[in-house]
Amino acid sequence: NTTENQWTENVQNFSSLLCFFVSSQETTKTNKQDTMSYMLPHLTSGYAVDQAIVAEEERVVVIRFGHDWDPECMKMDEVLYAVADKTKNYAVYYVVDITEVPDFNKMYELYDPVTVMFFFRNKHMMVDLGTGNNNKINWALTDKEEFITLVECVYLGARKGKGLVISPKDYSTKYKY
Repeated sequence: NTTENQWTENVQNFSSLLCFFVSSQETTKTNKQDTMSYMLPHLTSGYAVDQAIVAEEERVVVIRFGHDWDPECMKMDEVLYAVADKTKNYAVYYVVDITEVPDFNKMYELYDPVTVMFFFRNKHMMVDLGTGNNNKINWALTDKEEFITLVECVYLGARKGKGLVISPKDYSTKYKY
């Protein structure tokens, strides 16, 4: 019984360490025009959003809510497009225009220029980023490796049945830099 508890503890510690593992540092050169949001799949109705969330059983569904023309969304879309291929085994990415699909604006309080949310097996995944809002990321993350690490953490936590995942980086001081 003691050995079983130690084994369980070691597995939990190993999983936690994986969250802090940063994926390979390789960078890819992309054509500037290839990084626009039109390269990401767009969901054009509330039904399409629901189906994207419900239908995916094995990967994290990452949805960027906002406007394609917004500069903050463009920054986030470039990151999403850049990491999509690297994370295709455990994450799928979609873009939703909140003017075209206003169904979720009140439900998810989509009032910011850019909002990124995570879902796994029809469940909203919350991420403690240190900002007080665990429901979503409401700014553009521009570091690709940082975003990959965050998605990996969400995936690992979701696979373990957790509804709230602790981010490997504390963003409570993001505006002080």
